[in-house]
Amino acid sequence: MKFLCTFPLFAALLLGSIPAHARDEHLSLPLKEALETPAAQSKLDKGVKLYFGKQKHPKPSKTLGEWKTNKKTNAFNKTDKEACEWTFLSAVLELQERARKEGGNAVINIVSNYKSHEKSSETEYTCGAGGLMAGVAFKGTVVKLP
Repeated sequence: MKFLCTFPLFAALLLGSIPAHARDEHLSLPLKEALETPAAQSKLDKGVKLYFGKQKHPKPSKTLGEWKTNKKTNAFNKTDKEACEWTFLSAVLELQERARKEGGNAVINIVSNYKSHEKSSETEYTCGAGGLMAGVAFKGTVVKLP
């Protein structure tokens, strides 16, 4: 009888000591697709331009500073792509908001900065995808373009 009472406790301790291996994949996803989602089309401010990586842009008349974003979302019951595109939108909206606040009209040299690992690309962004969360982090320079 005593064994039956202590077995569940023993089993819980044993299972609790097994290391958990959470999924944390760093995905490279297409910028074009993320920028063309219906949510992005309806929410992005067309008055604040976004230039990723080394995309050509007019010479800034004023540089207003470098800013970082780090957005996460619940990935439960979403595909990695859906969760990443939602988080991507949150991150670029934050960059646009910062540009407006600082008096800028563009964000240039936007690079992925997930877990402080920079990746510059004109065509892709990095998203960290796990079983429960997805994350996108950017770094970009807010400027005033003529």
